Amino acid sequence: MALFGNAHAIDPAQAQQDFARLLGQGEQVHAASLLIRDTIFFTDRRLVLVDKQGITGKKVEYHSIPYRSITHFAVETAGTFDLDAELKIWISGSQLPVQKTFTKGVDIYEVQAILTQFVAK
Repeated sequence: MALFGNAHAIDPAQAQQDFARLLGQGEQVHAASLLIRDTIFFTDRRLVLVDKQGITGKKVEYHSIPYRSITHFAVETAGTFDLDAELKIWISGSQLPVQKTFTKGVDIYEVQAILTQFVAK
């Protein structure tokens, strides 16, 4: 599953409130980013991708990835001509990575650090 676009950080407390119905008891959002209409957020238990579909965005797919399913990941920093940074996540059982593109406004090192914190447990 490859997802492209430009992302920017959003307040984890706002994501906690917006996606409360998706969260398990006691589950906490630690970081979140908005990707045009879609959202990616990291909880203490899993990574959640929110994919708004169609023209109106009323149909929504919620893709939950437990951290234990992540086999490896990579970050690519923004360059001189390519201003976007990328995060690629490989999930067990899938050959293609989940791919997210972040604008310069998101610290890709912080995203990588959050993912490392949960995947390396």
